Amino acid sequence: MDTLQRNSTFVSLFVITAFSVLFGRLFYLQVLNYQQLGSISATNSIRRIWVQPPRGRMIDRNGIIIVDNQPLYTVKIIPSEFHAGRTAYLAWLLQKKPESELVENINKGRAFNRFAAATVSRNLSPLVIARLSENLWQLPGVLIETDNKRMYPDSLHGAHLFGYLRMISKEKLEELAEQGYSPDDKIGFSGLEKYYEERLKGQKGARFEMITPRGKYAGRFDNGKSDIASIKGDDLYLSLDAGLQQLAEKLLRKTGHSGAVVALDPSNGGVLALASSPDYDLNIFNGATDRKGWNAIVTSPQKPLFNRTVQAVYPPGSVYKMVLAIAALEEKSIDPNKKILDSGVFTYGQRQFLSNEGKGHGLVDMRNAIAVSSNVYFYKLIFNVGFENWTRYGTMFGFGEKTGIDLPGERAGLMPSTAYYNKRYGKGKWTTGYIVSLAIGQGELGTTPVQLATYAAAIANNGTLYQPHIVNGYRDTGTGKYIALNYSSQELPISEETFALIKDGMVGVVQKGTGTLASVPGVSVAGKTGTAQNPHGKDHAWFIAFAPVENPKIALAVLVENAGFGGAISAPIARELIKHYIKGGSPVSASKGLSSAGASVAPTDSTQNSPPEIQQDKNSNSGEPSTEKINSQAGE
Repeated sequence: MDTLQRNSTFVSLFVITAFSVLFGRLFYLQVLNYQQLGSISATNSIRRIWVQPPRGRMIDRNGIIIVDNQPLYTVKIIPSEFHAGRTAYLAWLLQKKPESELVENINKGRAFNRFAAATVSRNLSPLVIARLSENLWQLPGVLIETDNKRMYPDSLHGAHLFGYLRMISKEKLEELAEQGYSPDDKIGFSGLEKYYEERLKGQKGARFEMITPRGKYAGRFDNGKSDIASIKGDDLYLSLDAGLQQLAEKLLRKTGHSGAVVALDPSNGGVLALASSPDYDLNIFNGATDRKGWNAIVTSPQKPLFNRTVQAVYPPGSVYKMVLAIAALEEKSIDPNKKILDSGVFTYGQRQFLSNEGKGHGLVDMRNAIAVSSNVYFYKLIFNVGFENWTRYGTMFGFGEKTGIDLPGERAGLMPSTAYYNKRYGKGKWTTGYIVSLAIGQGELGTTPVQLATYAAAIANNGTLYQPHIVNGYRDTGTGKYIALNYSSQELPISEETFALIKDGMVGVVQKGTGTLASVPGVSVAGKTGTAQNPHGKDHAWFIAFAPVENPKIALAVLVENAGFGGAISAPIARELIKHYIKGGSPVSASKGLSSAGASVAPTDSTQNSPPEIQQDKNSNSGEPSTEKINSQAGE
């Protein structure tokens, strides 16, 4: 009995002691140490915020940065943490932001991932951001982020060249989801931004934050040690000359007509200038799309979004006569010194084809026929050469095929052939009468400005057909190395003697023929005028040229729509561009976003003020971009 009583007492003491310890510990945790535990429990949620990287910059051949980055203030919402009742208040803070649009953006974010931050407003002013920051404590789930938007020069547009960014579409997101894209991302939509998206986009980073159950920010997780830094996109080094680009845009705009200019370096196919008119201000799409500006662009009858340099397909007119002349010389179809009477009229069957409005040019040999643009000479010549040879030499110069320029949306044009006519009209249902107009670059023949510039460059350099390109190479952000890009080239099986005669004729065009307005004092210029017949209105004016003839540095094609004769309006544009590039024009005006990559005072970049020092890539076939420092902005 005593033993049982002693055991019971022992058990009772044990239970009392155990519960005393438990209650004591509970008292310590709940009362004495509540602040520490409160902090721990309040920070047991971690959220990941994606950090957008700055896109790679674009730098011209002289080291001038022409596309850069600048801060973009963005407001994001985490749908799971945001209270719907605060929507109207947030819309009021953001100013001029319709509540309905805000709700729509929040719902889109919730549908994708209610725990991920979704952008609801971007491109906000510092004043709005300051106002919102003061009231952020009342808005759980609302974040203010500093992203990046583009910074363009004031002195040139480059709209069809650089291109612009747009919010990624649902279809594109599904296609690229595995590459790390999310609904908030912007993606290259046109121009170089689209073509080189993979290089320019960079790599996202991530920031990890601790938040309370009420959604309040409670500090950086692991003191930021677990954060992943974003990686800036690769800088592109362009063959472009910013000063020439600026002048090309100005001259086209001055005509009051739609048109295009493409200027190339004949020694490698690098694009020196590429302009399409009308163009538009890229800032309309920068940060947040300006709806009023967008509506003006898409409703314009002149179609400013249409890139005429690679998409406009027109008959080349007389600028194409040299293809026929080259074919005749190489196939020995005619003695180039033989004179043919151009009476002003060529009769074929029941039709009459005019030359010089029916006035003719008298007796002309091949050189003079090119210089004065004798239609009768070439009407007769195509029958000597034959349609098959005409097609073969045109194809040799790349007509009827895309040039491969590094821009999206290029069209191939149209190169008529026997197979083409058989398919269109039926075998045996067309006659040789169809080819008369082709002799002078009319009829079904269709070419683009970039094709004609490439053609002019190939004549200039005696038969090397280079792939035209805008980007020479890029700076790999990860390694700091400059990587040159490789482009194709093709040696045409055409003799130097043939090119010498063709050049003589083209020099005659500028010295005494139809293109005298392209003459530049002290510079030997070769050119050719052309008029593309337009059934819907006034004819289109073409002019191709290169200079100096003895050592060509620039080759170009100029198109002015509905302007009539090429020698009157397109040739003067070519003259000014050649004069600027060969003799040196006024420097590019110093303006926002246009300064030297190697300047002592570099332009704003959200992460880096100057490109890494170039390291020689021993495997590269091309030279590095210049690192010569320019002491003042805009290459002065």
